[in-house]
Amino acid sequence: MENIGEPLPFEVPYWAGTRPAEVIPWPDEDEKPYPLPFHPLDMGEGALRALCGFIVEGRPNPGDVDADAIELQGFLVRDPNAPDSAEAEAALRAAAATMEPARTYLLGADGTLIKRDTV
Repeated sequence: MENIGEPLPFEVPYWAGTRPAEVIPWPDEDEKPYPLPFHPLDMGEGALRALCGFIVEGRPNPGDVDADAIELQGFLVRDPNAPDSAEAEAALRAAAATMEPARTYLLGADGTLIKRDTV
């Protein structure tokens, strides 16, 4: 709720109010002024673009990085005290054997749920 310190270049238009929050009030409620001159999620997207070169929501600019094209290194964290994979799989199969068959529901034309058992 405070503007503390020297803003980064991408922050200036947000704090200056040139990118105001588009807040739609609930019906039958008085519209209260938004406490910030911008919406924090919009500024977050601006920060992501300025610092990382891409955005998650909204339309990308021609110069934005295609984040889907970047491959990341993955890693797997293992519990050294966990049972080995064969024991874990056997425990999972034993638990699954005690369960009832899976059920799915479809939405009928009249809006009612129709139970559909699967095997």
